[in-house]
Amino acid sequence: MNKTIITVVGKDTVGIIAGVCSYLAENQINIEDISQTIVNGYFNMMMVADMNKCPKQHAQIAEELEDLGQKIGVIIKAQREEIFDNMHRV
Repeated sequence: MNKTIITVVGKDTVGIIAGVCSYLAENQINIEDISQTIVNGYFNMMMVADMNKCPKQHAQIAEELEDLGQKIGVIIKAQREEIFDNMHRV
């Protein structure tokens, strides 16, 4: 399966979830798991997403998400699941 870990961090504002989820839906990316919190006015979200039906390459999605983050005032990172797993092994 073609899974990606997407993280979103920044000052909380209206529309962060809507913006990110709309982009994912437009690109046929399915959210399999999601967690979000707001701590002292700072937004943090982590998603596991399935990219099997997405027509774009991972690098393009990661770049477009980063651009979207700049537009809405947050930092968005997308990493392939296997890279994320290897980076965070204990």
